[in-house]
Amino acid sequence: METLPLPGCLMPARGSNGSNGGSGSPRSSSSLPSRPRRGPAHKRAFALYIKSRQVSKISNPELDEENIHWECCGQQFDKEVCIHKHVGKEHMSEVLQQTEAIFKLLGQKKSKLTRKEDFTENKIALSQHTKTKEEFDMSTWIPDTSHINFDLACSERSKMNTENSGNHHATGEVLLYYSYCDIEEPQVICTWQKALCIQLHFTGKVRISKEGINGTVGGCKMATELYIQTMLSHPLFQNMSMEDFKRSAGGAHCFQDLRVGVFKEVVPMGVDPEEISYKDAGIHLTPEEFHKKVEALFNSAQVEQDTILLDCRNFYESKIGNFQHCLAPNIRKFSYFPDYIDTNLECFKGKQVLMYCTGGIRCERGSAYLRSKDVCKEVYQLKGGIHKYLEQFPSGFYKGKLFVFDNRYAISVNDDIISECRYCGAPWDEYKLCSTASCCQLVLSCLLCREKGFVACCAVCQEKGKASSETPSQPLRKEQCECTEKRVRIPVVLPH
Repeated sequence: METLPLPGCLMPARGSNGSNGGSGSPRSSSSLPSRPRRGPAHKRAFALYIKSRQVSKISNPELDEENIHWECCGQQFDKEVCIHKHVGKEHMSEVLQQTEAIFKLLGQKKSKLTRKEDFTENKIALSQHTKTKEEFDMSTWIPDTSHINFDLACSERSKMNTENSGNHHATGEVLLYYSYCDIEEPQVICTWQKALCIQLHFTGKVRISKEGINGTVGGCKMATELYIQTMLSHPLFQNMSMEDFKRSAGGAHCFQDLRVGVFKEVVPMGVDPEEISYKDAGIHLTPEEFHKKVEALFNSAQVEQDTILLDCRNFYESKIGNFQHCLAPNIRKFSYFPDYIDTNLECFKGKQVLMYCTGGIRCERGSAYLRSKDVCKEVYQLKGGIHKYLEQFPSGFYKGKLFVFDNRYAISVNDDIISECRYCGAPWDEYKLCSTASCCQLVLSCLLCREKGFVACCAVCQEKGKASSETPSQPLRKEQCECTEKRVRIPVVLPH
């Protein structure tokens, strides 16, 4: 059986009151809940944390016997009293943080996390104790996984990887999704998502904020199906559908670990969501509608002068795959995108802009930012991003591979190669990490060049690699590469 990395201990996110694990100046006694009132919330928070670490396995299918243990911090606990002691000793700051979040919800007159009319339909346990208090059991948000044999799924995936490294469809997949919606208590959703992903043996990344949720997770197919069902049944995400989950072959091995956290933005553009809201995004085009507009762009020289096909991704993403004749900003981070627009605003004046990105989320606020400048004739965006476009038009106007932010680096639906080896110039589009341990840049180096030892992102890193191999190994830290530091942060595009 392939051993999956356990999510382990994650540092608790800062609470809504700005505290960190209870540190900081003490609050007045009048603002603290009394101990009897806090008790039920604390019990629920502790029970939810314990449940999130629970792993259930069928030990004897014929007798329907179930074996239960708990996993946390890379350890396995076979007795409930042992996991209780561990959580009490190592994770009380997280439990207390969740206690406060639950307590707030107990005292709300109307909770935005659950709507009264949805309780029966969505099977969310809720009991009203008074006319002003609502209480719900968050453990009911965690689905039963006793029917999933995670050991078998792992062993099948390992076997499949050995026999055919290019085909993972039979065993696992990666989900990519997002939903912009108002979340009043993002810390509660964070705790739920963390528990849900652990229960499903997921790895990946989930970002939650008051403006919505953004996730990419990997696991076995039965688990990803259950995750989608659970998400769609939650009242907060009623605006989502099956189509909003982009699937690709993969699994839990595609990520190093599980990271779930609360952030100010669900995608880091570097602009306050209250200043530029997703609600002001451009016009959404289906893949069919987007395809027709791009087709018209290629077939008419007049339209080309009036239209810009804008890639919202980073340079290393568009380098290995893009729509032909697009304007691809040579930027390293999406947080540079607003400055790129401001610097090159003249290019967009009076133009129709067709925007696209990987799954659609960057275009939501990216298009809103561009529209806020009030210089474009119209701003459109590809709904579902390149991911959904390639599902319907694998041989369409997008050429090359689709970059993804996990250990696969890219997924492919066609045989087009638009990039080249940085050393010999041969067609090549398979990224590898720079060989220098302290560098996190990606390198396009073909097999022949790698055999010759050209495995670094630049000459500086190549020399660093040689030096480190000749000296005793020391703890290395990630650092920005010299070749990255020399890049122009915000490139200027000549108007056309």
